[in-house]
Amino acid sequence: MTLMARMRWGTVAILAGATLLYAGDKKDKSKPVAGQKVDSGSFGVFVKGQRVITETFSVQQENDVSTVKSQLKETGSSGSSGQKSELQMTGTGDLLRYQWSDSNGSLEVTPNNDFLLEKITTASSAKPVEQPFLMPSTSAILDNNFFVHREVLAWRYLKTNCGNEGGEFRCKKEPLEFGVLVPQDRTSMRVRMELVGREKVTIRGTERELLRLNLLGENFAWSLWVDDKDQFKLMRVVIPDDNTEVVRD
Repeated sequence: MTLMARMRWGTVAILAGATLLYAGDKKDKSKPVAGQKVDSGSFGVFVKGQRVITETFSVQQENDVSTVKSQLKETGSSGSSGQKSELQMTGTGDLLRYQWSDSNGSLEVTPNNDFLLEKITTASSAKPVEQPFLMPSTSAILDNNFFVHREVLAWRYLKTNCGNEGGEFRCKKEPLEFGVLVPQDRTSMRVRMELVGREKVTIRGTERELLRLNLLGENFAWSLWVDDKDQFKLMRVVIPDDNTEVVRD
């Protein structure tokens, strides 16, 4: 069963190139490619209707590498909370490096043969603590508090599950499973993403028709809405169990 979206295949080509997930770019790598901003902006995180955090993010593509940066600021704070992250991936979706830090420490995840190796540094430690995970470099990073990571996973799902059939853009509704790493929790898990379909939702007082995806894990269920008319940008997230809503500013 497929869901037909009202758009041209050219939009999907933008998606594939922008996210650098399984794009398989065969251009001459010896020639430098000018940096391209794929997405940037901020998400407001609301708990029980009150804004508690703002996440400012950017997704940049350059020379077959995408870099996803994010920084958090607590509402009412004069400056950043100190929590920030940077994710780097290749054009085939392989992890190159993930870094996270706050005022109390930092961590780094890099591929190491068939493992992902996480190094954790705290203010009180003399040397980093290492923790390996038996996971391939294609595993997704879904760290705590960074919703732009969910956007990247949604792009990855759509790139895999959507395509051009007879000049029409179609998406399969079959769910896909992903192995993911949550570095701050020092844990790995399996998650499932599935396409629900088009829904009308109200964002900041305006009704919009967006594409809904569900992100499911063993102990959680999130709803995500992306704008298929604007490069599948993540617009809204609802986490019912936590009374939390995330909205793009």
